[in-house]
Amino acid sequence: MLVQFFYGLRNAGVPVSIRELLDLMAGLEARLAFMDVDEFYQLARVCMVKDEKYYDRFDKAFAAYFNELSTLDDVIEALIPDDWLRTEFLKQLSDEEKAKSESLGGLDKLIEEFKKRLEEQKERHEGGNKWIGTGGTSPFGHGVYNPEGIRIGGESRNKKAVKVWEKRDFKYLDDSVDLGTRNIKIALRRLRKFARSGAAEELDIDDTISSTARNAGLLDLKMVPERHNAVKLLLFLDVGGSMDPFIKVTEELFSAATAEFKNLEFFYFHNCLYEGVWKDNRRRWQERTKTWDVLHKYGHDYKVIFVGDAAMSPYEITHPGGSVEHMNEEAGATWMQRMTNTYPATVWLNPVPEKQWSYSQSTKVMKQLVNDRMYPLTLDGLDDAMRELSRKTGA
Repeated sequence: MLVQFFYGLRNAGVPVSIRELLDLMAGLEARLAFMDVDEFYQLARVCMVKDEKYYDRFDKAFAAYFNELSTLDDVIEALIPDDWLRTEFLKQLSDEEKAKSESLGGLDKLIEEFKKRLEEQKERHEGGNKWIGTGGTSPFGHGVYNPEGIRIGGESRNKKAVKVWEKRDFKYLDDSVDLGTRNIKIALRRLRKFARSGAAEELDIDDTISSTARNAGLLDLKMVPERHNAVKLLLFLDVGGSMDPFIKVTEELFSAATAEFKNLEFFYFHNCLYEGVWKDNRRRWQERTKTWDVLHKYGHDYKVIFVGDAAMSPYEITHPGGSVEHMNEEAGATWMQRMTNTYPATVWLNPVPEKQWSYSQSTKVMKQLVNDRMYPLTLDGLDDAMRELSRKTGA
């Protein structure tokens, strides 16, 4: 039963021990999850996963395990012991119904009858009292009226079902899933370089213990600067109209980045990088920052991330005067080359699905300008981008 699930997690790379398995079994005995795959999923993840970075591996192992359970017996055996099921039925049935069940051979016979109907039924039934269907008084189906039945799919109407049987499909976490701030934070953590600087505000436990021991037992507190991520990051965000469908995921990325990186500077741009960027969209004409100032102010050790769909006329990138808002004296491509020359660790995150990039000439041009370091704004794409930035160092 749970042993196979336990070994499935181990094979998937989730660090689990017998202690976690015993915790899960204790939770099941306390009926924290009962005949509900969603409840079992939540309980199992809480008990078996101690670090959120293993959530993806857990989901894959969980999906693989339950995809192998094809019959009612398999799932019942996987979720609860047989005696739990018998106890629940006996608790719900009246004395007359108990006697009737016994005459059929007990509750095992009742379950066998249900499985038999699954095998024998060849067509849809509605309004009946025996077969699996809708309407009527059959104990098997949904949208029916029966004092005690097994609801199979559908929505509960009369709230009389003793058991509910529904199929659950758990998807692999792949490129199609929504990122979410938590997942983005996990991906960004690959780009870490810890250091301690600033005021000494954090207790150094090891040094305090050693110093106190050397001081004849008199408490000698030792403080150290707070440990933080020392990676320096420049974030450039495209706010053009074509980015409107991707506002949510861009906001999630921005929120995660500001929480993860202490040394972060961000700027907005429209479609392509030109001679000026800004921080306040409402005052983007009055309070612009010259791109030259950015290049001169921030050192070569900064990592640079552009976020945009790179969807525009190629003319906006390749020619002076190509901007749709102003007369740019130098082509956007010139400024992008200056940026990548100054900051070797530069990547571009594109929220448009990667399979659609080939349809846009401007996307192809921009990808060349960032030396083919354009990545989709997905979990895998973000992970690959962080790996690339970790390998690159300032000149």
